[in-house]
Amino acid sequence: MGKKLHEGHRQRVKGRYLAEGLDSFEDHQVLELLLFYCIPMKDTNELAHKIIGEFGSLANIFEADPKDICKRCGVSENTAILLSIIPSLTRRYFKGKWGEKPVLSSSTKAGEYAVSLFTGRTYEVFYVICLDSQNRVNYAVLVHEGTINETPVYPRIIVETVLRHQANSVILAHNHPGGSMRPSDADLQITKRIIAALEAISVHVADHIIVAGDRYFSFAEKGFI
Repeated sequence: MGKKLHEGHRQRVKGRYLAEGLDSFEDHQVLELLLFYCIPMKDTNELAHKIIGEFGSLANIFEADPKDICKRCGVSENTAILLSIIPSLTRRYFKGKWGEKPVLSSSTKAGEYAVSLFTGRTYEVFYVICLDSQNRVNYAVLVHEGTINETPVYPRIIVETVLRHQANSVILAHNHPGGSMRPSDADLQITKRIIAALEAISVHVADHIIVAGDRYFSFAEKGFI
């Protein structure tokens, strides 16, 4: 009887998703649906509530370390991996939507593209977006993880990256996880250093984008470049 009850419940949830999508689902119901695919033949509603209660939101769950999910919620590695892979899948989805060589011909386009690179990242990373002469993206390269510093090595890595990918111009981009979009003094100083380093090889810095969540700050738009 219990097995048939769970099967019937799962079919109803799946049918609701097929008919309505996820927009009308509560967070625990979204999580419950995901759990169907790694926990067979078991009521996942109670577990979904428990995980939401432990982490507070879907975003916190998806951004959590898989080992932390296992430890705090008593779930298998398979379950933890399924949940934690969502942000990376989202970035791949956005990358696919932008296509192979998107044209970033405005600060708005650059900002929107940069936001897609940082989806779900909980730590600070720095990208160099290499553009060709038509402002098409040759390659977006993650060149640094961690807080920006002013060491001389930093611009050198970017010069090497730009030469390797034959960039005509570049857009710099980094994120402020959970922080302000406004550039710090370190952000301003390192931008000047990078601009000077790239001028020496005749490569133009078109913009520097700071991303905070789904918002962005454009140096070019605000007159910082």
